[in-house]
Amino acid sequence: MDYSKCSIGKYAIALLLVGVVHFFLTSPFHTCQWHQPPTEAISAAPQDDLSAALSKASMPNKTVIITIVNKAYVDGDGDGTTMLDLFLESFWIGEGTREILDHVLVVAADRTAYERCIFRRLKCYKMAGESGGDMEGEKIYMSEEFIKMMWRRTLFLLHVLQRGYSFIFTDMDVSWLRNPFTRLSTNLTDDLQISTDKFLAGQPPEDQLINTGFYLVRSNNKTIALFETWYAMKNHSVGKKEQDVLIDLMKMGIYRQLGIALTTLNTLYFSGFCQDSKDFTAVITVHANCCRTISAKVADLKAVHRDWRRFKAAATTATKKTNAASFRWSAHEACYHSWNTSITPVV
Repeated sequence: MDYSKCSIGKYAIALLLVGVVHFFLTSPFHTCQWHQPPTEAISAAPQDDLSAALSKASMPNKTVIITIVNKAYVDGDGDGTTMLDLFLESFWIGEGTREILDHVLVVAADRTAYERCIFRRLKCYKMAGESGGDMEGEKIYMSEEFIKMMWRRTLFLLHVLQRGYSFIFTDMDVSWLRNPFTRLSTNLTDDLQISTDKFLAGQPPEDQLINTGFYLVRSNNKTIALFETWYAMKNHSVGKKEQDVLIDLMKMGIYRQLGIALTTLNTLYFSGFCQDSKDFTAVITVHANCCRTISAKVADLKAVHRDWRRFKAAATTATKKTNAASFRWSAHEACYHSWNTSITPVV
């Protein structure tokens, strides 16, 4: 990426901040530093309306499933299919997933998305807006607006943790084919369970290629401190999305310093387009990652649903183990070609 002189100066500041963070991570005197919340996070926090929305969607153990949608995700493709349509469809065609749809809180980033959510009779919450921020249009992967939206999402999820709610965050381009709670740890000492683009067997968490499109996080002082520190890096990470910054913090050992129990999820169960699950009998979710545009995601997730229906139909006439070996996911052709889409570089 080409940087202007101004950007080089910002980059130097960012490097200085990372060095300071690294000092506190490795210093025995760092403990209180991680619990200082950023001023912006406190002043921007929504009040009772969010608590009420979380309460309505919550499971008895104060766990919520959260997804975020904007206008681009409720606008249809050529045949009218939207990302929201496919997300909801996955709960209906999945195994053991219909009953957990009642615990999904759809967070709308704009008025159009909120109205569509209400029309579908879902549990909905309208995210507080930002001055000068446009959240309606499609945010192409790694564009400046995409990066802004990812940081806004991180701040919102910090507010959720601060209200005492644990949650599964799921991107809307994740298809839920089985109930993930059958595979995720229910141990309250497991603070963060996060998906990966490509699971590296036998490798420690800091070496895994994590993906913030699907994860379960417990609300406690440790995870709140993690999100506060993570969000505080926003203005010092030019050209990086929030996932890249979390990876940097992990490599610097933040989860060990905060005492966070971290688990990275195997793509055999929590798969995606970056690395397909090879076992139809084991797969739980399919994420349309490694894909740049919404239209491409919609096209290839339609193929995922067709593949899943074929597998389920075959399983009714023979044992799943007999049929599973013969099933393969369709090629993610639309997503492969989506990388030809140009974006405006972040400087």
